[in-house]
Amino acid sequence: MSTSLSSRPTWCPTLASTSPWLPTPRSSLQRKPIMSSCRWLRSPTRAAPPVRSFQIDFDRDCFLKDGAPFRYVSGSVHYARVPRAAWRDRLLRLYMAGLNAVQVYVPWNYHEPQPGVYDFSGDRDVEAFLDLAAELGLLVILRPGPYICAEWEMGGLPAWLLWTADIVLRSSDPAYLAAVDAWLHVLLPKIKPRLYQHGGNIISVQVENEYGSYYICDSSYLQHLLGTFRALLGPEVLLFTTDGAQVEDLRCGTLQGLYATIDFGPGSNVTEAFGTQRYVEPRGPLVNSEYYTGWLDYWGGPHASISAALVAQGLANMLQLGANVNMYMFHGGTNFAYWSGADFKGKYEPVTTSYDYDAPLSEAGDPTEKLFAIRTVISKFQPLPVGPMPPPTPKCAYGWVALHKYADLLDVLDVLSPSGPIQSQFPLTFEAIKQAQGFVLYRTQLPRDILAPATLRAPPHSICDRGYVMLQKEYQGTLERDGQTELRVKGKAGDMLDVLLENMGRISFGANFSDFKGLLGNLSLDSRPLSNWLIYPLTIDAAIHQGWPHAAQTKSSSRSRAGPAFYAGTFETPGIAWDTFVKFPGWSKGQLWINGFNLGRYWPQQGPQQTLFVPGSILRVGCPNNITVLELEGAPPNPSLLFLDQPLFNRTINHSSPDQPQLVPQDKERVAGLPQQWPSTV
Repeated sequence: MSTSLSSRPTWCPTLASTSPWLPTPRSSLQRKPIMSSCRWLRSPTRAAPPVRSFQIDFDRDCFLKDGAPFRYVSGSVHYARVPRAAWRDRLLRLYMAGLNAVQVYVPWNYHEPQPGVYDFSGDRDVEAFLDLAAELGLLVILRPGPYICAEWEMGGLPAWLLWTADIVLRSSDPAYLAAVDAWLHVLLPKIKPRLYQHGGNIISVQVENEYGSYYICDSSYLQHLLGTFRALLGPEVLLFTTDGAQVEDLRCGTLQGLYATIDFGPGSNVTEAFGTQRYVEPRGPLVNSEYYTGWLDYWGGPHASISAALVAQGLANMLQLGANVNMYMFHGGTNFAYWSGADFKGKYEPVTTSYDYDAPLSEAGDPTEKLFAIRTVISKFQPLPVGPMPPPTPKCAYGWVALHKYADLLDVLDVLSPSGPIQSQFPLTFEAIKQAQGFVLYRTQLPRDILAPATLRAPPHSICDRGYVMLQKEYQGTLERDGQTELRVKGKAGDMLDVLLENMGRISFGANFSDFKGLLGNLSLDSRPLSNWLIYPLTIDAAIHQGWPHAAQTKSSSRSRAGPAFYAGTFETPGIAWDTFVKFPGWSKGQLWINGFNLGRYWPQQGPQQTLFVPGSILRVGCPNNITVLELEGAPPNPSLLFLDQPLFNRTINHSSPDQPQLVPQDKERVAGLPQQWPSTV
């Protein structure tokens, strides 16, 4: 018996049954062994349907593609983490590794930055990405959310949802559902023509994501989403859910009409994990929608790594059972700009700019040992494409580039905040002033003379996420979420107190997605609350996109190098524009732009990531490449950047001289023969 999910047999149990944790199987139902009975390379015994179809065969526990048994071996690639110029390269490597499908997230906030304002251009052209996958012969498993997790800012939900007071995210809250419906009515009509049944390459579509791990457990919400997806995509498309391989994760994450799949990594017992899926789906294909080939990195933690042998063995075990597998990630890419998210595991843990993930394709898209181990496993179960794996893309170690200090941030507020400050008795959050990402400056004055050092204190959990404190434009130190919340200061009545607040990324997984940013509580001075604030929304990216500061006259600055300041410089490529990696010897923490492209956050003192990936597609040949750095705490005395041909993911800063950044041995090998400073027009 083959059927679509909308007509699944009524005996397929769901978790909405008599037990609060487990479905109650019918007495007549014999649970199938943890193995598929499909034969992938044989012709079906029944006539193929006259039209294109992708369905579930509940008799033989497999998918049917055009009536024939089918198994996908897929990999995740996030177009939002890869420059458009590299999409073909990454997808081609995935195809040549033997995979027949790519799994794709659609981050809502990447496409609707403001309510009703949509962007599907350039790197955001999801339709072009899907069409390119089809051109290369890849099927697509689409995961359009509305929530995606993905260690992405707020799990893909737009921060402007938090403008609505008391909104309950990922629930049947009318305000939330209205925003979701408006978004899906824009997105899903772009998807429908690309469904497999309509001649496209999208074989299945996920509804929500890992909802069983969310605290609300609102089945009405899932039911609403199911109705919306069906109304906009039609009755034939295969809709599914994904949850962890624990029964408690499946209790609230599944719904009749949505095929339940699970996710687990190579350290799990494959039979036990799929046994969990069988509690919810006693018949149908085994599916691991997220088989973890590596893991993410957090600032301040070690670089995650999983051995190629372990990943390959787990894949072989699943394929031996006849399972369908998606490898998360196959290529991780980069959290450019401000798109990295965060976890909350007893404390706030922001994700690094690199999303290398120790994946089979590196952050720069190069094949790794893990890729070839996976390819060998796949070759034992299905034919590989004819031809070699494309070689790694060329990299260039452009060497040293000297920068100069352009201006302290406090001296260029007229450029960065052209609308001027907002006056408020007490601090306002990013959401209250309708700013999603980046930085906001809070300014007030000392209310009295402070001759002896007094305690400037923030209430617990009110600094979201880091606050850089200046008094009379002199840097005092940093306040941080789940870290230091007080400083000792002194000054005169009327002295200017500035706090630059940095959003390090909203929480993307767990219970609390209402992760407000900025000063969430008032600062106090010796327990006396401060008041009369000026709040400056900063539009740094807009200014840099317009050519600032390279098109502006250099500001004079005689103050110390500590505290938030902009640095600038240029370099020229020697007739090539290849990928490269930039290291920050002696720098503290900040943001980097090259030619107006926001490459993301650097934080070498915290680690583990020491370099930022620079795609060659953003570089220019034959004219200067403009570098802009916002250093937040303190630059080295002779500010320089070092461009390498390999990344450094798991190292700490290493310098012995206050005047010149020192190379660790690996760096010396990579730049051997290069000039100590690349030709610069600083």
